[in-house]
Amino acid sequence: MHANMKVGIIGGGRIGKLHATNLTTCVSGVDIVAIADPYADSALESWATEQGIPKVIKEYRGILSNSDVDAVLICSPTDTHASIIQEAALAKKHIFCEKPLDQNPEVIRKTLKVVDRAKVVFQVGFNRRFDHNFRALRTAIVDGSIGDTHLLRITSRDPEPPSLEYIRTSGGLFMDMAIHDFDMARFLTGSEVVKVHAAGATLVDPAIGREGDIDTAVTTLWFDNGALGVIDNSRRATYGYDQRAEVFGSKGCASSCNDIPSSVRVCDAEGVRSEKPLFFFLDRYAASFAEELRDFVKAVNEGAEVPGAKAALNSVLIAHAAQKSLETGRPIDVEQG
Repeated sequence: MHANMKVGIIGGGRIGKLHATNLTTCVSGVDIVAIADPYADSALESWATEQGIPKVIKEYRGILSNSDVDAVLICSPTDTHASIIQEAALAKKHIFCEKPLDQNPEVIRKTLKVVDRAKVVFQVGFNRRFDHNFRALRTAIVDGSIGDTHLLRITSRDPEPPSLEYIRTSGGLFMDMAIHDFDMARFLTGSEVVKVHAAGATLVDPAIGREGDIDTAVTTLWFDNGALGVIDNSRRATYGYDQRAEVFGSKGCASSCNDIPSSVRVCDAEGVRSEKPLFFFLDRYAASFAEELRDFVKAVNEGAEVPGAKAALNSVLIAHAAQKSLETGRPIDVEQG
């Protein structure tokens, strides 16, 4: 019988707390040893006590130097990811890191080399791969139900834009928001994106435009296997979190719909009514966040495949190409990782 895997969490914000809660309530065979956050206070300590986490510290290196820790979850700000990953790899800790690893491809490449030399498990947090709808859609492609993939369509619209403070440091719509969709495009088709053509506008909030970003975009994709794709993004869908995908192929079509609180439809003389999609991403993807951690634990214990180096690098390369296409108005070849 295996001893429980010992995990340390770096970052005690919203996503760090979410992962901690999932580890303690939804994932078996794991003990959280400590959580580290430079702004740790009595509120975080009280929360950790409720979760059964024995130690709260301010310095994350206290987790990396702990010989009892087998793996770390890096849930700190993006600009700290690469350096902490490298330190964790050198400390021989298995690593789960939130996306993106970094916004600079060269920093990502350097970091991944350190991880590769350390021979530790590395997973990047593209949780949507673990969503029940998108996994079933991928299965329909892999099992040949729709034949050869010809067209992919992804709709990804947030219910409301983030704060301007967040916009200023996010890296832009393609790097922050659409990066999930770029990874999903790779995941669903099983093929790399080789060229993109992106168009964008500021239609939701002029203040986002004044920060140098866009809030509405359409990106056309060319895949290595010959398929074509299109992604549409918006920072605000008034009716909820709009997350859909469709794959059309030589034998048919497979599509996924939005999750809603219930499937009940009311039909009367006034019309036909159903519930709106789930509003918040933590509601819509609650199960997928737990599932990605189950697979991380499985990868450490049994060698299961998880989104790792290629997912971390190639999604960022697509985002950079999309941004360049937006700025130039031309299709841009995607640098291959």
